[in-house]
Amino acid sequence: MFVAVCRAGSLSAVARDLSCTQSAVSQHVKRLERETGMSLLERQPRGVVPTAAGRILCDAAADGIAGLDLALRRLGDLMNGESGSVRVATGGTTVRHFMAEAIVSFRQCYPKVSLEFQTETSSRGCFDALLANNLDLAWITVGGPVRGIEQRPVVELPWVLAVRSDDPLAVRPRIDASDLAGIHLVRLPPNSTSGARLDAALAELGIRVGSNTSVADWDTALLLAELGLGHAVVPAVPGHATPGGGGPLRLIPIPMLPTLRVGWAVRRWDALSPLARTFADTVAARCTTTRGPT
Repeated sequence: MFVAVCRAGSLSAVARDLSCTQSAVSQHVKRLERETGMSLLERQPRGVVPTAAGRILCDAAADGIAGLDLALRRLGDLMNGESGSVRVATGGTTVRHFMAEAIVSFRQCYPKVSLEFQTETSSRGCFDALLANNLDLAWITVGGPVRGIEQRPVVELPWVLAVRSDDPLAVRPRIDASDLAGIHLVRLPPNSTSGARLDAALAELGIRVGSNTSVADWDTALLLAELGLGHAVVPAVPGHATPGGGGPLRLIPIPMLPTLRVGWAVRRWDALSPLARTFADTVAARCTTTRGPT
């Protein structure tokens, strides 16, 4: 019955085919979930899909009792963190700035678990990858509601202006609206949530800035600012130099701009595997102890 539900993607369709009630089908699935100790089906607006644990059980069912016995052992390993995988969608610089320490810590605790990272160029791409049921987690810029996606903010990032140390603005302790008027900015990707948030915030403050250079990620914006090819307004992510520090680049706080919230997106938190949940929590814990410039 569980295999039929996985194939049909619907409890009611299986109930009709087997001439029983939907409640009876649901009870069979719940019994399996109690026996395995894991969520096996994920409810979606148009039916159900198997979770990572559900796919293991469904795929093994075709192999008969021997296959099921192996699947149950694999589920036990998954529950105990002995094996399994965590699949994550990230932006181009996310792993470096937000996950590096957490990955090391997680790997030390779970050396046999496979960590798989898929690079996406925008939060929208991360959402699409999640909805395609190919991933467990996605690190995104938190925005408005997205159907079928749950978002959980982890850290708020203030904005900073990146300038060369020999720039006249480099001596400022903070940047005001009047300082930004008329300068040329290195543009963030127009299709990115962070770029759209920055444009909206500047427009609301009545600030008009020019731009003749655009980039695909925050790190490239910083590099171009360091080379003197423009000023860059970027989020103050962990690992960036602090204001007043040495080196050719200065990062000056812009307190008038609202902070940018970043964090996790999933299809359903209660359907995450224990390993994926542990990885998400590990990254969140590391982010709260590592701050960018303020």
